[in-house]
Amino acid sequence: MTDSWPFADPKDVAVFTVRQIVRDGKPILRVAHEVDDGAWQFLQLGTPDQADAMIVALDEIVQIDPTVAELADLPLGWRAERSSPGDPWQREPEQNIGDDTGFWRFLRWLTRS
Repeated sequence: MTDSWPFADPKDVAVFTVRQIVRDGKPILRVAHEVDDGAWQFLQLGTPDQADAMIVALDEIVQIDPTVAELADLPLGWRAERSSPGDPWQREPEQNIGDDTGFWRFLRWLTRS
């Protein structure tokens, strides 16, 4: 049996998410692939609360929602979003974030050293 892992990153690479997705079963509706360091973020819509931030392995996220594997080829500096779990992912470059600065400020906070 071959392992068909779709991501270039290893299964155990650390990714950013929130408690509501990992512990409460809320859907992943927004994914970002940071241009600066290649970090992945798997979030809900809206501005997350910093107190809910979690770091987990990429494999854990794929187990929670296998459809995120469709985004394995998401380029650095891009994000993908959908309205509900059954909807197709809509991709766009990060510079088209519009008025969503709270979300991106949260991501920068998560990835700072």
